[in-house]
Amino acid sequence: MSRLDNKVALITGASNGIGAVAARRFVEEGAKVFLVGRSEKVLLNLRDELTHEKCDVMAGDIALEKTNQEMIEACQHRFGGLDISLINAGIEGAAALIPDYPTEVFDDVVAINIRGVFLGLKYSLPLMSKNGGSVIITSSIAGLKARGLGNSAYVASKHAEIGLMRTAAIENASNNIRVNCVSPGPTETRMMRSIEENRSPGAAESAKKEVLKGIPLGRYGTPEEVVNMITFLASDEAGACTGGVYTVDGGISAY
Repeated sequence: MSRLDNKVALITGASNGIGAVAARRFVEEGAKVFLVGRSEKVLLNLRDELTHEKCDVMAGDIALEKTNQEMIEACQHRFGGLDISLINAGIEGAAALIPDYPTEVFDDVVAINIRGVFLGLKYSLPLMSKNGGSVIITSSIAGLKARGLGNSAYVASKHAEIGLMRTAAIENASNNIRVNCVSPGPTETRMMRSIEENRSPGAAESAKKEVLKGIPLGRYGTPEEVVNMITFLASDEAGACTGGVYTVDGGISAY
């Protein structure tokens, strides 16, 4: 028997990176998945890979209330309920000190990383309230500490995600809904490539070398390693885990 047999999972930010890897792992572990992201083309290709029986998709902006309402309704209609909600979508924003940080970019980061998580919780939790389930929010080591310069919007948003998680965990424990955060450190994804380039335009490899100096294990994590933790929290093996922040950061949080 697989770890997620007969479970229905919703994954936002599923077009690439951690979200796409989680979609594949969840299906391997026996779940049916409803995937949400910005790129309909990428999502449709992923649905074809995972099969129509096990997967359905919807393109949309998770900062919008309408998108969140529609994705929950569509997931319920397609698969009959919801057991796992992986609220994973996020953006990195710009690299600039606070006086120079573009206000419109700050607002975009807040909209996706905070409002999007809030709305994901707002609409996932009622559907899960009857039978219980697991909510996992993909936060970041930036939710625990500010590392480097120029990341005010991202750091603030990731701290806020942990606050939302802890509140939701307390509010929903009586319904047997577990709510946790996974907080990756630097991970081999598109987002990390963008962060490196933002920090050192035209010299991303130099930026990576500087980041690696602050990681005790001396390397970036992989999406698969992050998804190992996510899958544990999604499964019944994590039945006593709620309100927690689980780092996958190569030892950064030990400093």
